[in-house]
Amino acid sequence: MSPLRILMQFNQSTATATSSLRGSAVDIFYKLYVSKLRQLPSEYYDAFVSIQRGLFNTRDRKEHTRKRKTVSHTFSAKSIGQFEQYIHGNLELFEKKWNGICETQADPQTGYASIDALNWFNYLAFDIIGDLAFGAPFGMLEKGRDVAEVQKSPNSEITSAPAIVVLNRRGEVSGTLGCFPQLKPYARYLPDPFFSKGIEAVENLAGIAVARVEARLRTPDTGRVDLLARLMEGQDEKGEKLGRQELTAEALTQLIAGSDTTSNTSCALLYWTLTTPGVLKNLQKELDAAIEPGVPSYDQVRELKYMNNVIQETLRIHSTSSLGLPRLTPMAAPGQPSPPPVEILGHKFPPGTSLSVPSYTIHHSKSVWGDDADEFVPDRWDTITKRQKNSFIPFSYGPRACIGRNVAEMELACIVGTVFRNFEFQMQQDGPLETREGFLRKPLGLKVGIRRRENAKV
Repeated sequence: MSPLRILMQFNQSTATATSSLRGSAVDIFYKLYVSKLRQLPSEYYDAFVSIQRGLFNTRDRKEHTRKRKTVSHTFSAKSIGQFEQYIHGNLELFEKKWNGICETQADPQTGYASIDALNWFNYLAFDIIGDLAFGAPFGMLEKGRDVAEVQKSPNSEITSAPAIVVLNRRGEVSGTLGCFPQLKPYARYLPDPFFSKGIEAVENLAGIAVARVEARLRTPDTGRVDLLARLMEGQDEKGEKLGRQELTAEALTQLIAGSDTTSNTSCALLYWTLTTPGVLKNLQKELDAAIEPGVPSYDQVRELKYMNNVIQETLRIHSTSSLGLPRLTPMAAPGQPSPPPVEILGHKFPPGTSLSVPSYTIHHSKSVWGDDADEFVPDRWDTITKRQKNSFIPFSYGPRACIGRNVAEMELACIVGTVFRNFEFQMQQDGPLETREGFLRKPLGLKVGIRRRENAKV
C-alpha cells in the first residue's frame, strides 16, 4: 500500500516527527497556498537548487515576484500560439515513428506491434520541451532512445547522458534531501549509491541545460519564437534581462516541469482509457467526427468535450505530483517578537512548522468526489460542482501555480488527438499501472500493442 493511500485511509491530517502536516482538506490547501495568509516555501526547496535559484525553488517572496514578472510574458496567449508549431512538428515525427513500428514490427496473427508506450511518451515530451526551451529537440524520437548532450560548464567538454534516467534520479534524490537539505553538500560521500548517483544526475541535468543554452546563445538570431527566445527577451521592473546563469536556470526549470509531467500523464491517460469500459469508444467517436487522421491543430481539439473530460479525469486520478509542496508558518523577523501560531481547522501550529497538502489526497477525497473517487469516470466533469472545481489542483494554485499550464494543456490535447485518432491499442500487461512514488508519481512502464486504425490515412 502506498504512503499516499495509507495517509488517506487513516487521517485527514497527520503530524509527523518532523513537525510536518499532511492534510487532504481543501480548507487547509487554501490557507497554505491561496489566501492572503499564504505561507512561504520551506527549506525543502533548497535541495532542488542547481546552477542558481529558479522560479520553482526561489523561497524569497520578493525575488519570486521579480522572477515571475520576468518570465510571465513567455507564457502569454500570443506566445503560446507561436509555440504550437514546435509541438505539431514533433507530433508529426512521433506519428511517423509509430506508423513505422506498425508496418515493420506487427505480429502477423494479431496485427499489433508491441511497445512500451511510456518510453515513447518520454521521447515525445523531451523532444517537445527541448524544442521549446532550448531551440531544438533532443533527437530522442528520431533515434528511438534516451540520450542528450551534457556540458558541465560553458567551456568544458561535451559528453552525453540518458536524460530521462537523469531526470528521474534527480527528482528522487532532491525530494529525499529536501527532508534534510543541510545534508546536500555531503550527499555524494554517503555510502548509499542512491545519493552519489543522484548528485551526479543533478549535475548532469544542469549540464544538459548549459550545453543547450550555450549552443543557442552562439546563434541568437535564429528567428525562432520559443520559450528560450521569450526568456531572453524578458525584463524585470527595472528593465533588466536575465543573466546567463539565471537564463540557464529558468530554461532548466522548464525542462524539468515540462517533460516528466507530460509523459507521465500521457501514459496514465492511455492506461485508464484502455482499462475503463466505454472510454476508448466514446473518445474515438468524438475525435472521428471532429478531425481527419494525422496531427490536429489545437483549435481543432481544444473544445472537444469528452476529450477534455478524459484529460481532466486523468489529471485528477493520477495526480502526477506525489508530495505536497511544503510551506512554513511565519517566523519572527530579526529583532521582532515571535508571531502567534497559525490555526487551521482547530489545529495550532507554532512558527516555523512545515505544512503541506498532497494534491493526490484532495483528488481522491470521497468527501469531495463521492464514493467513486478512486474510479475513472470522465462523465463526472459534465456535472462538476463548485467544491469539486475548487478541489481540482493539478497545476497547484495561487502565485506559485504552474506558470506553463496553458502550454501543458495545449500539448496534452494535441497528443491525445494524435494518439487516439490514428491508432488502435491492445493492453498487453495485467494488473494496475505500477508507479514509483518520489517527488512525482512515475509510471514504471506500459506495454501495449499498437496498430494503425483502418480509417486513418498513412
